[in-house]
Amino acid sequence: MAKKTKKGGQGTPATVALESAAVAFTVHAYEHDPAAASYGGEAAEALGVAPERVFKTLVADVDGALTVGVVPVAGQLDLKALAAAVGGKRAAMADPAAAERSSGYVLGGISPLGQRRPLRTVVDAGALGHPTIYVSAGRRGLEVELAPGDLIALTKATTAPIAR
Repeated sequence: MAKKTKKGGQGTPATVALESAAVAFTVHAYEHDPAAASYGGEAAEALGVAPERVFKTLVADVDGALTVGVVPVAGQLDLKALAAAVGGKRAAMADPAAAERSSGYVLGGISPLGQRRPLRTVVDAGALGHPTIYVSAGRRGLEVELAPGDLIALTKATTAPIAR
């Protein structure tokens, strides 16, 4: 996989972070449909990629602290498993406005990379079963493909079975 640099105004904090880290990645753009029922499902379909390889970035509140869960778009975030993975007791989805403020991204385009305020991050352990995975590049209609190990290293994430 060749490293892709910013072209055509596609540079986002996520791609800048990847370039700064000299990590191999590929940017994939597609036409976002505002009427799409699921951002992640739309990405998988538009890019012709199995939904198990496309991961969504969800922000949850675990015992009062914003925490990122990265899970396949084919599944759901198991909030109890996320809380357990970070040593917490209770988790709920974060207020959307708080997620946007903290990350610097809009819903449907939140990337685990290049966030305004880096948060504790847990990547579903299933990601390790793929040579590369896709995550949001920081904008609706823009995905970045990279090795799961690189995502984990750059976000200082832990891995745990947090998807159901």
